[in-house]
Amino acid sequence: MEIKRRALEQLAEWKIKSSRKPLLLTGIRQVGKTWLLKHFGKKYFDDTAYFNFERQEELGQFFRTTRDPRRIIDNLSLVHGRAIQPQNTLIIFDEIQESGEALNSLKYFCEEASEYAVACAGSLLGVALGHDKSFPVGKVNFLQVYPVTFSEFLSEEAPDLYGYLEQIDKPEPIPEIFFNPLCEKLKMYFISGGMPEAVATLLGARDTNATQAVLQSIISSYQLDFSKHVEKKDIPKINYIWNSLPSQLARENKKFLYQTVRPGARAREYEDALLWLSNAGLVTKVYCSEKPGIPLTAYDDLTAFKVYLPDVGVLRRLSLLDPVAFSEGNRMFTEFKGALTENYILSGLTGQFEPIPRYWRSGNKAEVDFLIQYRNQVIPVEVKSDENIRSKSLAYYKKEYAPGLSVRFSLRNLKKDEGLINIPLFMVDYARKIIDKAFDKG
Repeated sequence: MEIKRRALEQLAEWKIKSSRKPLLLTGIRQVGKTWLLKHFGKKYFDDTAYFNFERQEELGQFFRTTRDPRRIIDNLSLVHGRAIQPQNTLIIFDEIQESGEALNSLKYFCEEASEYAVACAGSLLGVALGHDKSFPVGKVNFLQVYPVTFSEFLSEEAPDLYGYLEQIDKPEPIPEIFFNPLCEKLKMYFISGGMPEAVATLLGARDTNATQAVLQSIISSYQLDFSKHVEKKDIPKINYIWNSLPSQLARENKKFLYQTVRPGARAREYEDALLWLSNAGLVTKVYCSEKPGIPLTAYDDLTAFKVYLPDVGVLRRLSLLDPVAFSEGNRMFTEFKGALTENYILSGLTGQFEPIPRYWRSGNKAEVDFLIQYRNQVIPVEVKSDENIRSKSLAYYKKEYAPGLSVRFSLRNLKKDEGLINIPLFMVDYARKIIDKAFDKG
């Protein structure tokens, strides 16, 4: 099964850039980085030279004995079995975090051999880069690979529905003949989430038990990373935090509490463990904004934040929510105080807007789920897990700050009304496009 990944388009753009540098793909383990690079090489190059530094430890010797990229290429050509040609060959360095010398060699490929197309991937690159003091800053391009989005999922599962969403260019109601099936497909997506193997298993085999097993295997691989790449004293702390995440998100007030990790736990004891999970890409921290000002990052309350997972399917499996909820009305969306839906919306927004969304809280009076910064404006975002769209918090925020535009995600239809756009949950991937249209029309 070949799912249409938008990252493939970004890779194609990188290939033809006049200022192209070696590329580093970042993203959580099993998000599809290696598949993307191999598929990219097959589709856009005459040849692909693939090197895995975890499976072929001896490759590191080529980078320790010289910093000359052309000598390195000569040696790699021998391993590859034929000459590696500039421009026509994609060179893939996989699991590059296993060789600091290979990572640092990217500087010399950038400066002295830019005609070679070098693309790299690895597990826990965020952690590795945080510890590598000699990393070639400014000498590489980055591409963040996210889990399969709902629209990418839909392009494989229901191409006609996907085509319909792609052509929408006005915030006008969607006919029920399209709206209802889209809601059902979104429930399916909540079962697999966006991890490629889970998506392929659900769509290919139509087997929820097999999908469950895939997600559990992915979670187990993450937990194995805790023991392989973390100091022994920190392993229990990371496990405590990881296992507490469903409980953290199940509360009405989803602010991260160290006491929920373990009774008596204090921030100074566990903050390094949480930082490791964040650097590894396994959690996303959403800070509380003290004031919805520009730039959002200037108003972070560093003591107050929520913690989400990068993928709704992983969260569902970690929460032990059975896929049977798929057949129980809208339960899949409302479970855990709507935490699954909030996590899904955050994942969709993160791939479209910079910086990572924040949230806003005014004591015990009101809380807005997310704030996004776009076109030098702060846009409040409310997430509703079903058709009940009453929101005292958003009304309170609008009274306090009078935003030019507000967004609400819910199971209601697409509609713009007096500065508020209601976007159906299944259209989160089109949020930026819809907001652009609203701005363009004033």
